Amino acid sequence: MSTQLAHKRTLAAAIVAAVAAGALGVGAADAVFSSDALSTTSYGASQSPSGQGSSSGGTDVWPGNPWDDQSGSTQTWPTPGNGSSDGSGSTVDPHAGLPTGGTGTSTGAQATSKQLVGVVNIESIVNYGGGVAAGTGMVLTSTGRILTNNHVIDGATTVKVTDLTTNKTYTARVVGTSPANDIAVLQIPNVSGLRTANFGSSAKVAVGDTVTGVGNAGDNPGTAASTGTVTALNRSITASDNGANAERLTGLIETDAGIQAGDSGGPMYATDGTVIGMNTAAEVSQQTGTTIAGYAIPIDHALSIAARIVGGEVSSTIHQGLPAFLGVTIAAQASTGQGVAVSGVVPGSAAAQAGITAGDTVTALGGTSASTAAQLRAAVSSHHPGDRVSVTWTDSSGVSHTATVTLGTGPAD
Repeated sequence: MSTQLAHKRTLAAAIVAAVAAGALGVGAADAVFSSDALSTTSYGASQSPSGQGSSSGGTDVWPGNPWDDQSGSTQTWPTPGNGSSDGSGSTVDPHAGLPTGGTGTSTGAQATSKQLVGVVNIESIVNYGGGVAAGTGMVLTSTGRILTNNHVIDGATTVKVTDLTTNKTYTARVVGTSPANDIAVLQIPNVSGLRTANFGSSAKVAVGDTVTGVGNAGDNPGTAASTGTVTALNRSITASDNGANAERLTGLIETDAGIQAGDSGGPMYATDGTVIGMNTAAEVSQQTGTTIAGYAIPIDHALSIAARIVGGEVSSTIHQGLPAFLGVTIAAQASTGQGVAVSGVVPGSAAAQAGITAGDTVTALGGTSASTAAQLRAAVSSHHPGDRVSVTWTDSSGVSHTATVTLGTGPAD
């Protein structure tokens, strides 16, 4: 059985209109940000300005990158921002807040200094400065390699990492991502001597085992530790941010520990103090705001994906570095049959420098015709930042133009 849940990162500012890959500005992930702001003026209360989460311009499109689901089940997602229920009495809005933790044996406790060894807080600047997302990560190497969830840094243009052992803050670069597996690897440049996380193995985790989830819950740095028990293994869920950016995740560890927003990417410890999972998602009660169930990616799987990223693999599920970026915003129904309608252009982007404006229609990139959003996305994805390519578009007067542009560097996918 599969469950629809919310990813656990916090957004500390408004989501604004910007181009991500589904908007064809980046071309590697499937995402288009809504221009309807989701304000988080206080943790535990988040609504869109209207309180209904409606979008403007029809840009709420997050197809996601589903894992292989052997159950054959399907999920539907609620309107972003409305905190609607999935039918079980639990909210699927990750911004609803989890003020009291979950149902485990100990929730809301402060993490010990030992539990914070090798743990980092992550602050992602998203939407070109329009928002900030908070999450957690784990130190893989003493030279600054960091493991976290992909959704923690999805859409980030800048990633700040704070080592909770030294309280030093660094700017990290994205080594690579696997959106389908919800795994990302970061690198802090020019560091040494960092204390690494105490990684164990998830191979022998069993139902009934005591576990503790640690992370940056509520963007309250390094204080959250919630203990519970493993309630199920090999769980399949559909996880999303506010009903968007949906991902199909399988093989997860389920626990009744009170995993909270911001804990994503943080360690789930066994009683011997070793990391056996990475906090990833939670199901939250709409009535009480508490965690019904938390979910973690088994650490063996997370580390295997991280190794493939670090090894330089490039595939449909493993992406290296940051993607190429054209810089156009499109609406959900952008295909005109003769090209892709542009609803906005990111200032300073390749598209802006070419002279493309809102109301124009992009018809080709790099010599590849694009009559649909998917085709334009694929055309951008086939290139790298810095590539010089031709772009062809038709303006609102029906005049065709072609220019050579240098693709920029997109936000993390």
